[in-house]
Amino acid sequence: MTDYALLKKQLLALAEDEGYFIPLLSNASALLYAGLDDLNWAGFYLMDKGSLLLGPFQGKVACIRIPLGKGVCGTAALRDETIVVANVHDFPGHIACDGASNSEIVVPIHHGGKVVGVLDIDSPSLSRFSDGDRAGLEEFVRALESVVSYE
Repeated sequence: MTDYALLKKQLLALAEDEGYFIPLLSNASALLYAGLDDLNWAGFYLMDKGSLLLGPFQGKVACIRIPLGKGVCGTAALRDETIVVANVHDFPGHIACDGASNSEIVVPIHHGGKVVGVLDIDSPSLSRFSDGDRAGLEEFVRALESVVSYE
């Protein structure tokens, strides 16, 4: 079982020295990739010119730009809601950046009252993400929102 409280504590400790978003998101993706079992991708997409642009991540090569409303990431950003998908092959309009991905969770990230990006995590296993993962990752993102500087 993932210790989300520890991951959050580690994230906040990393942010004590640096709050700028690129290094912080880079370390956040590394924390999640190392701290959660059975993943093949963990990272961020950031809003840019009305779509999502690839940000810091851990895993295989990824899609560079995702339109709002497309795929799990674009849908989560547009709806401003966490989306958990047990089988990505059943998700209408799924974007297959890595054919090995079978399940996914996407959590919107906010700054100044608006969505500025998403946390995206993929697994090669079906139904990998539980309600506990959802709650833990949403709390992780809230901590990230509290310390990230976009300036």
